[in-house]
Amino acid sequence: MEQKAADLVVRCLENEAVRFVFGIPGEETLAFSDALDRSEQIQFIPVRHEQGAAFMADMVGRLTGRPGVCLGTLGPGGTNLITGIADATLDRAPLVAFTGQASLDRAHKESHQYVDIVDALQPLTKWNASIMSPSMIPEAVRKAFRLAQAEKPGATHLELPEDVMARPIVGQPLPVRKYPILAPVEEDFQRAAEILRQAKKPLILAGNGIIRSRAHRALRRFAAATGLRVIHTFMGKGVMDARDPSYLFTAGLRDRDYAHGFLGEIDTVLAIGYDLVEWSPAAWNPDSRIRVVCVDTAPAETDSHYCPEVELIGDMGHILHRLEELCGAGVVNWNPPDFGAMSRSIIAAHANDKGLPVKPQKALYDLRELLSAEDVVISDVGAHKLWASRFYPAYEPNTILVSNGLATMGFALPGAIAARLVLKPSQKIVALCGDGGFLMNVQELETAKRLGLQFMVIVWTDSAYGVIEWHQKREIGRVSGTRFNNPDLIKLAEAFGATGFRVTDAAEHYEVLRKAITTPGISIVEVPIDYRENDCLAMTLGDLVKQEGV
Repeated sequence: MEQKAADLVVRCLENEAVRFVFGIPGEETLAFSDALDRSEQIQFIPVRHEQGAAFMADMVGRLTGRPGVCLGTLGPGGTNLITGIADATLDRAPLVAFTGQASLDRAHKESHQYVDIVDALQPLTKWNASIMSPSMIPEAVRKAFRLAQAEKPGATHLELPEDVMARPIVGQPLPVRKYPILAPVEEDFQRAAEILRQAKKPLILAGNGIIRSRAHRALRRFAAATGLRVIHTFMGKGVMDARDPSYLFTAGLRDRDYAHGFLGEIDTVLAIGYDLVEWSPAAWNPDSRIRVVCVDTAPAETDSHYCPEVELIGDMGHILHRLEELCGAGVVNWNPPDFGAMSRSIIAAHANDKGLPVKPQKALYDLRELLSAEDVVISDVGAHKLWASRFYPAYEPNTILVSNGLATMGFALPGAIAARLVLKPSQKIVALCGDGGFLMNVQELETAKRLGLQFMVIVWTDSAYGVIEWHQKREIGRVSGTRFNNPDLIKLAEAFGATGFRVTDAAEHYEVLRKAITTPGISIVEVPIDYRENDCLAMTLGDLVKQEGV
């Protein structure tokens, strides 16, 4: 059988160890879809909206460290992928997107469904290109995967014109090579260690890069050996076990109370795997007073509030081991309040609440009690994300995942589908949604049902865009444009072939979750939530200390 260009693209994907391609086929991707269908290695998963496909690829990239792959046709297929592509880039998830395109003889003129998707995706990807000739394919596909995975990861994109994909080609995929590992010079190690030894009140700020680099164990050993305490970002949850005495708290809200309170005392920050998009340095270093040492896989972003004196760039596990040798034990001789224990006490204090709507603290406490350390919560965007990010105790990396850089609603349900496909069967999967975000990609319940997957979707309902209401009340004293009505979620679940549950008594909340998560297939749990508690989200660290009587 003569090899077409589309066949070579699929061979290149097989060479990159791709297992899944998420997407919607189109008229202009017929050759590519046919080649995928004949692959014995790759499963094409049709979805119900291209945004869902991009979120699924995004999640595969986060969890595996290898690029997830999504497909859309030309025009609206490509534009529907954009939100998920942007999410992957801002949250450093490796992703490769493919889109169909009209034949090259239509590209110079006004034509049906033709838009320049390469130009549209230029600011949202690390690299993207149109395959104008079959001879480009081995190099273009290898480059797309290499750049998507290279630090810092993100999305790349390749456009597949339909006439090019139908042409015959003789070619082979390029070999996949490992990246060279860089290492800092000894002089920089010595300088960094000197800064840490000179510090009176140093702190570690840990970010998503530690999870990407699988360096959390090295961080835990380093913190234990040196006595340095750790705060981490929303994306860094789980790099420290929340029960570890070295862990202080999770930071990431915009409020600058951190700098005016506890962090105002800090004189040195060791930033490890920290991406500025996770939490602006202006929030914790507004006067640029704090000395910064950066440990990362790529040079630091330029920011007037984040000017590292030393940058240790390379393998973070190796860097932390060498720093531990140079710093030795007892770098820190001060004892900040145990904010980690205080945060845990906030949700534990509501363990026996019986009121309705359910308080977020009670809902998180029960969820934490239900799940093991290895089970995974994927949070959508809304007030529930802020609650989970700040107060849900994580014990291992990648066990609570959020859309943070782009902070896009509709992320959790597609993410749960992808997580179920790539994680161990023993790991339970929970999609935690608000009623606003859940209905943005609710159609992917059909995809999950068709694939025979099992996971639980929790929907916190208040019939409003709660975070916006919270800000409106705080800033202008009233709300507008935030209210909506929900369908009957039990009937909606049944319509998709899922099982629906509704919490009608807070005292039964845990038992409803326990029953739902053990129910075969997809279960959806509706939880009326009491967002009058949202003011607790803005609790300053000083307030936290006062509340605990420290």
